[in-house]
Amino acid sequence: VQLQASGGGLVQSGGSLRLSCVASGRTTFSSYVMGWFRQAPGKEREFVAAIIGSGGSTNYADSAKGRFTISRDNAKNTVYLQMNTLKPEDTAVYYCAARWSTVITPSRTLYPYWGQGTLVTVSS
Repeated sequence: VQLQASGGGLVQSGGSLRLSCVASGRTTFSSYVMGWFRQAPGKEREFVAAIIGSGGSTNYADSAKGRFTISRDNAKNTVYLQMNTLKPEDTAVYYCAARWSTVITPSRTLYPYWGQGTLVTVSS
């Protein structure tokens, strides 16, 4: 499966952005757990949120709870990350990832498929 993330940009603190990630290839999108991760300069890539294939279960990092919402549209092979009340510490390259599973995990090593990343910059 190939993943293409988009939607990043420059936003002021307190603003919102919606990231999108489109999956392509010979695959059944609804069979994949989809995740969002981020990597700030000089830091390790960290888990942000994930959603199971049906969309019926999600998981969030503590830093994302209450501000970010992950969702998916299986008809469009797309997963979204709505980010509200953005803070400067949210500045990072955001990556979408996929794993063939019904189990959500925050472990990046268990996601074999990755998109190219989209940069989110939050100014203070």
